[in-house]
Amino acid sequence: MKQLILAEKPSVARDLSKVLNANQKHKNYFEGPNVIITWALGHLLGLKMPEDLNREWQTWQMETLPMIPKKIGIKPLPKTGGQLKTISQLAKRSDVSEAVIATDAGREGELVARWILEWVRFNKPVKRLWISSQTNKAIKDGFKKLRPAKEYDDLYQSALARAKADWLVGLNVTRAMTVKYQDNLSAGRVQTPTLALVRQQEKKIDQFRPQNYFEIRLEVNGQKAKRQQKNPYAIKERDEAEKIVHTLSQQKGTVTKIQEKEKIEPAPLPYDLTEIQREANARYQFSAKKTLSLVQSLYEVHKIVTYPRTDSKYLTSDMKATMKERLQAISDFAPEVKQYIKGGAVVKQQKVFQDSKVTDHHALIPTEQRPRYEKLTGDEQKIYNLIVERFLGLFAEPHKERQQKVTVTFGEDTFTFSQHEVLVAGWKQKEAATQTAVDWQEGQKIVPSFSIERALTTPPKPLSEGTLLAQMEKFSLGTPATRAEIIEKLIKSELMERTPHGLQVSPKGKQLLELVNPALATPELTEKWEKQLEQIARGKYSSQKFLSEIEKDTKQLVNEVKQSEKKYQDFSITQKKCPECGSPLREKNTRDGKIYVCTNPECNYRRRKDPKVSNHRCPQCHRKMEIIDGKNGSYFRCKYDGTTEKMLDKKERSKKMSKQEERRLLKKVNQEAEEQESPLAAALKAAMKKE
Repeated sequence: MKQLILAEKPSVARDLSKVLNANQKHKNYFEGPNVIITWALGHLLGLKMPEDLNREWQTWQMETLPMIPKKIGIKPLPKTGGQLKTISQLAKRSDVSEAVIATDAGREGELVARWILEWVRFNKPVKRLWISSQTNKAIKDGFKKLRPAKEYDDLYQSALARAKADWLVGLNVTRAMTVKYQDNLSAGRVQTPTLALVRQQEKKIDQFRPQNYFEIRLEVNGQKAKRQQKNPYAIKERDEAEKIVHTLSQQKGTVTKIQEKEKIEPAPLPYDLTEIQREANARYQFSAKKTLSLVQSLYEVHKIVTYPRTDSKYLTSDMKATMKERLQAISDFAPEVKQYIKGGAVVKQQKVFQDSKVTDHHALIPTEQRPRYEKLTGDEQKIYNLIVERFLGLFAEPHKERQQKVTVTFGEDTFTFSQHEVLVAGWKQKEAATQTAVDWQEGQKIVPSFSIERALTTPPKPLSEGTLLAQMEKFSLGTPATRAEIIEKLIKSELMERTPHGLQVSPKGKQLLELVNPALATPELTEKWEKQLEQIARGKYSSQKFLSEIEKDTKQLVNEVKQSEKKYQDFSITQKKCPECGSPLREKNTRDGKIYVCTNPECNYRRRKDPKVSNHRCPQCHRKMEIIDGKNGSYFRCKYDGTTEKMLDKKERSKKMSKQEERRLLKKVNQEAEEQESPLAAALKAAMKKE
């Protein structure tokens, strides 16, 4: 009898097949003596849409809202029928005794597999593979410790409740707002409060008014200290600062207090997904989605890091035995690694081992597999370096320094000097050891040397993807696995934009936040829902009770939209008129750039806002030319010098010789034109060489 193993992706199934000796390769599965390994393609099934459940819901109209079905049910997603059919046929084979869920070990991975098994009506025993890395060793160990799938029923119920909640809130509120305001206004349980966080920061920036202020500084032996005051911006005029300096200069200062302490700073804990996304955004300006994709590649393709979609920075105590092997895999990463191995691979940061703080997965760390650096892209290498450097901090000594605070008093005014001396660099090896610069003595008299510096209050910064991720984590908006997707969805739906300075809410997004229910635009309601989903996953809350509350909230949210008297202005509608029907044109963002489309639903007119840039080069300046749609067809035009060129049709382009063909022909002609060496000349050359 055989196990039917369900992986999430073909690449993972291929890895499993190598470990489990499933060497017979078929179109949609691998087979071996004891196993059949097939795969999903992410989600193969999804919840049914409103039009699948009720004829009245096919048309978007306010009268049918809210839509609260008794049962939603699932249906195949487009283009997944072939794979589903294969899994169904394999599940019904008489030699299949049980199934093993080997999808991603998390909430969404559980949902992917459970829906498939439900769809194919699998009625045999089901087990669960739960691993945190894709190395051969981890896979072998995981298959020795398969658990009954029933142990993960609460995780499945949490995933199912999350999907249904998004269906109820997202589809109902989006339909209500779209019908009410006659524009595609997408709202959701998580995406709307996320958008509101970006807008809140923008409002702080808009309300900010820069102010001049003056600082008084005391200089002693090259060190400077600011005058201590409750409000650092209190001195608004230079005259006021000069009066204070004049008074202070009439007296000598005295060192009234010297405080010394040793500060011990242990290395930071390993990354979870959200923190590495924030770090990569701050250092390399990578989007959250790009970082997730890179870490996923390091995990799935290269197998050199552990499961990326984790929300924990801790390790389990049974992982202590694997630390040396992980160090040996990265022994050539940095000189100190070999020293750590020689010293017995002792983890100095023992607080990292906390079983109670590891939920589904432990922190993101290197695996026991040696990396092939030549196979990593530059961006993959950057992310891998971050993960390894953070991991190595666990073996380094804590950073230790002596800190000194010196208080100098002039009458009632005080100035505080700070200096520090590095005693043990520890994990901060790159930080230079700084020695104490001034030898202070208590009671020491100070000759006054003051300066006045003008400064300007600085505005708050717009949220970057990194700082937005931190806010989402703070308010439990989404999970580490879904936050990048939420940000991308907001940008794709034209509610938010990426700019060189940070994230920005679009005019459409600003209006959405004004029109949507205040409860949905604040993170508190979604935070409550997310915490309840976590409790469901731990078996501490009822999914039925959760969905009952969601239905109640959905009815209230839809009724608020219905009763709202707020007005909406579509800023995407331009002053330009459609040449075919005269209706206004709407500006839309597409993958291919911005386009104009007619607002008349019966008119299909559309055109590009800006000309498309081709790969065709200008014969004069050799820059890329634009494609212009003219009355007599398309043609090339250079926007730099105005040169135009006819655009050949497909037949003419195929007849035209390419530059590569041209070079090849010229080379051949030149070779034929060269004089051939005569046999006599060749013989003479050979004779000369022998001599």
